[in-house]
Amino acid sequence: MEGVIGMPASTDAAPNAAQLAAQWASDARWEGIRRGYKAEDVLRLRGSVMVEHTLARRGAERLWRQLREREVVAALGAMSGGQAVQMVRAGLEAIYLSGWQVAADANLAGQTYPDQSLYPANSAPALVRRLNNALRRADQVESVEGGATRDWLVPIVADAEAGFGGALSAYELTMAMIEAGAAGVHFEDQLASEKKCGHLGGKVLVPTGQYLRMLTAARLAADVAGAPTVLIARTDALGATLLTTDVDERDQRFLTGERTMEGYWRVEPGLEPAIARGRAAAPYADLLWFETSTPDLDQAASFAEAIHAEHPGKALAYNCSPSFNWRKHLDEPAIARFQKELGRLGYRFQFITLAGFHALNASMFELAGGFAQRGMAAYVDLQQRELALEAEGYTATRHQREVGTGYFDAVSEVVSGGNGTTGAMNGSTEAAQF
Repeated sequence: MEGVIGMPASTDAAPNAAQLAAQWASDARWEGIRRGYKAEDVLRLRGSVMVEHTLARRGAERLWRQLREREVVAALGAMSGGQAVQMVRAGLEAIYLSGWQVAADANLAGQTYPDQSLYPANSAPALVRRLNNALRRADQVESVEGGATRDWLVPIVADAEAGFGGALSAYELTMAMIEAGAAGVHFEDQLASEKKCGHLGGKVLVPTGQYLRMLTAARLAADVAGAPTVLIARTDALGATLLTTDVDERDQRFLTGERTMEGYWRVEPGLEPAIARGRAAAPYADLLWFETSTPDLDQAASFAEAIHAEHPGKALAYNCSPSFNWRKHLDEPAIARFQKELGRLGYRFQFITLAGFHALNASMFELAGGFAQRGMAAYVDLQQRELALEAEGYTATRHQREVGTGYFDAVSEVVSGGNGTTGAMNGSTEAAQF
């Protein structure tokens, strides 16, 4: 039977409240997860039309499988579509999207910012969409060449900062991330208006209860969107010395009794408050992350043991940060085994936040310095390096092919019934010389 105008033709495929609640209760995906709202609330907020968010759903399902089946899921921070493609081509099966990198050189304001939530709030979702578009193009290019040889649409875990506001802002930002195709999203427990990079000073925490409401809002957005988004809760309590208010009794034992000129309460930083916040957030998140100031396995072990004492098997995340001077803290054997040691402790998702920023800048600095001193010889060295990398699967030497010229030739060929004469690759210098 046809549906009434303005109403869905059928709602048979949509779960009712009882079915949704039963799924939450029985599906292993949601074991140990606390929502604080009812299935009826989710269905009421969905509206009459359910939009399918394929990339977000597919990515979240894949990421969750990886976290269950592997000791370590490794990722690098990408800040361009091209970087995302190279990461997947080289063998990585997840991508991290850093708010720091968005602030620095990938935001919609077209500005260079420090990591203090100064950029437009829709910048990270826009970059998620850009990365996914690049990965889709790579899949299309391979498909017209005879079939894709890998699953290009790897999970993207995106930084939602401190939410750019309160619970409603967290809800909307999570929804935007899902619409862009993010598989996972993380939030931190800082005050949005004073947010700082975890490796800067002056960090101001919000009360534990306020942070849990933000995580609840993010989970609600994912449920309303129908995506099993992987939600990561990050605490900056290890290094933060300020708190907005003493209202939450869970925070009171860390107060010093002092106030600042801005009205904030001073709190003791350290592992103990980080553990307390991790334990509080555990029922609301899929993974826990405490931001650290050094690559310290003993500290990581203490955090993991304390969390797992109350929440056995809870997956953890670790930032292998470029803010650490790694060789100052660890020797080569310790660096080599660092990720495996973390994996054994339960740190399933391990990532280098600013990998894209540092790789981009270091490689361009080297090329520019060589070009300034040696001219074309420096660029030819780069080209020869690219050609040598082709043996390992690198393809960007042929840049016309890389961005989809052959794919659009295939589109043109279909449109012209196979009789077209304006194909771009035939007769190109790339086809002739590479």
